[in-house]
Amino acid sequence: MTSKITKPLAWLLLAFILFVTVSPIELRPRTTETPDIDRAVAYLMAGLAFALAYPRQWKTVAVLLIFGAGAIECLQYLSPSRHARLHDAGVKAMGAALGLIVGWGFNKWRETKTGANAAT
Repeated sequence: MTSKITKPLAWLLLAFILFVTVSPIELRPRTTETPDIDRAVAYLMAGLAFALAYPRQWKTVAVLLIFGAGAIECLQYLSPSRHARLHDAGVKAMGAALGLIVGWGFNKWRETKTGANAAT
C-alpha cells in the first residue's frame, strides 16, 4: 500500500473511532460481536494503518496511539450517555499495539523483500 492510501485511511479510522467513542450511545454502530472485540478490532485496524502509513515513525505512532486510547476513553466524560472505563482503555491500547506490531512486521518483511530484489 502506498502512503497516498494508508495515510488518509489511518486518519479516517481514527476520526471514526473518536466519533464512535464520544457520540451518544444510540449512534454507536450495532455489531454481532462483544464491545471488547469491537474496540480491539477498531484499534487494531487503526494501529495497522498508522504503522503502514508512517513506517519510519512507528515508535512515535505507537506512543501516541496507545496513550491516545486512554485519552479518547476519557473524552466519554463529555457525553452523559457514555462512561469511561480503564478496562476499555486497556482493550483499545492492546488492539492498537497488536495492529502496530503486525504493521511493523509487514514493513520489515517488505524492506527485506525489496532489499533482496535490489541485490539480484
